[in-house]
Amino acid sequence: MKRSTIYLPFLLALMLAVGMFIGNRLSLTGNENSFSGENENSGKIDLILHFIERDYVDTINRNELEKNAINGMLEKLDPHSQYVSAEEFNEMNDPLLGSFEGIGVSFRIEKDTITVISPVKGGPSEKLGIMAGDRIVFIDDSLVAGVKVTNRDAMRKLKGPKGTTVRVKILRRGVKGLTDFAIVRDVIPTYSLDAAYMAKENIGYIRLNKFSATTHEEFVEAAKKLKKDGMQKLILDLRGNTGGYLKAATDIADEFLVDGKLIVYTQGKSRNKSFAFATDNGLFEKEEIAVLIDEGSASASEIVAGALQDNDHGTIVGRRSFGKGLVQEQLPMPDGSALRLTVSRYYTPTGRCIQKPYDGDFMKYHNEQLDRYTDGEMMHPDSIHFNDSLRYTTPGGKTVYGGGGIMPDVYVPMVADSNLVFYNKVANSGLIFQFAFDYTDMHRPEFSIYKTADGFDTGFEMNNAVFNDFIAYADKKGIKANNGDLEKSRESIQTLFKAFVARNIYDDEGFYPIYQKNDPMLLKAIEALK
Repeated sequence: MKRSTIYLPFLLALMLAVGMFIGNRLSLTGNENSFSGENENSGKIDLILHFIERDYVDTINRNELEKNAINGMLEKLDPHSQYVSAEEFNEMNDPLLGSFEGIGVSFRIEKDTITVISPVKGGPSEKLGIMAGDRIVFIDDSLVAGVKVTNRDAMRKLKGPKGTTVRVKILRRGVKGLTDFAIVRDVIPTYSLDAAYMAKENIGYIRLNKFSATTHEEFVEAAKKLKKDGMQKLILDLRGNTGGYLKAATDIADEFLVDGKLIVYTQGKSRNKSFAFATDNGLFEKEEIAVLIDEGSASASEIVAGALQDNDHGTIVGRRSFGKGLVQEQLPMPDGSALRLTVSRYYTPTGRCIQKPYDGDFMKYHNEQLDRYTDGEMMHPDSIHFNDSLRYTTPGGKTVYGGGGIMPDVYVPMVADSNLVFYNKVANSGLIFQFAFDYTDMHRPEFSIYKTADGFDTGFEMNNAVFNDFIAYADKKGIKANNGDLEKSRESIQTLFKAFVARNIYDDEGFYPIYQKNDPMLLKAIEALK
């Protein structure tokens, strides 16, 4: 036997051992450059993030990269599943909880300065004497005037845990220098009801801006008050209301529907059918109702409108709603972030799913309203074409459609009145808004004679001198009017100006009763109820 043959098994064993050693060195324990078959799918994203963080040519922010990766995945699923970072969590949840912790002011950023519109009644700012029109120049040691501060930045600096103190320096018209305030943050209520008043003799008006934990309670309180004031019919304004809690929507719909009527049902792959029915508690089961919706009305707003329409109760007035028929659940993460995942679809009583189509293009989906402009839908309802396969019939014999929002019973197109060319220009450019803001700021002490919003509405008008000042202001801004346009637009300009001044003093409570004279959708609803 040759010596080489004798040593062959030892050589093979040595080669195998060396190969295993080299293989192990190449794979690098701890999965640095590879992953085991067991984690082949589940660990791939983590591994790629690890490689990028370790080897990418430039420094990266892992948290930001991770967030972008998650959002990229979710956008391909549907347009409403969403990752919420820990930093954004409270910012997004507070409006729906009915309260937050902060200093208690409503503000607007005007001319790069945080301007107080109104302090919240009973809040810490009002108790210290902070007033409408005050300019916040410093928050703690940070200059916030003239530095392009954003609403988000201002909110983050002013909000904080109850009991903590924030120092602000305020500039007040007529007072020299800056005034210091040390404000102890407290629980501040947030309201989903913008306005509630009598729009006409026996017609009440209630406007909701969202569906939060306190929406039903706010609605019932306002509705009972209006009934005492003689309300026999109601206009519920859900325009621009993007939704909120499903429970809040079903509670509101329950106020209009008799016991046992189906309000909505939901179903998903991992979620059984869940039904919501009306109870025997309802304030408006027999009264005439009109619900206002538009392209900004979504989700919970569409649940309410769809429930009434499918049960043949009330009249839906306005333009086709947004078309969101997906339900999200919030799943908390250990680091304080959360995943809002679509788990089911909701269906109106006739079985309609009103979710509009989604092809994976996130921006196209959320900008779909622009297509409605270009397709002519905003001006002409007959340009809307529904799929016959998505046709449904209500118990009363009315034809309704699924597949893309709630189509109103009475369609109100956007106004393009050729008689109001000058008004449309100055209103759409924001000039009336800005002029009214500056006017209010200059004459704020004079408005103290009006004790209430009703008193202001009765006693204040835009006189000829102020109107002429506005025309000169618009002229300086490059918008000129000929005499014919001016006279046709005068009344509309005066009404909108007065409404904006009222908002600056009394918030939305003062704005809507005045603005309704310029609101074709609201006027159409009043006409329908009459």
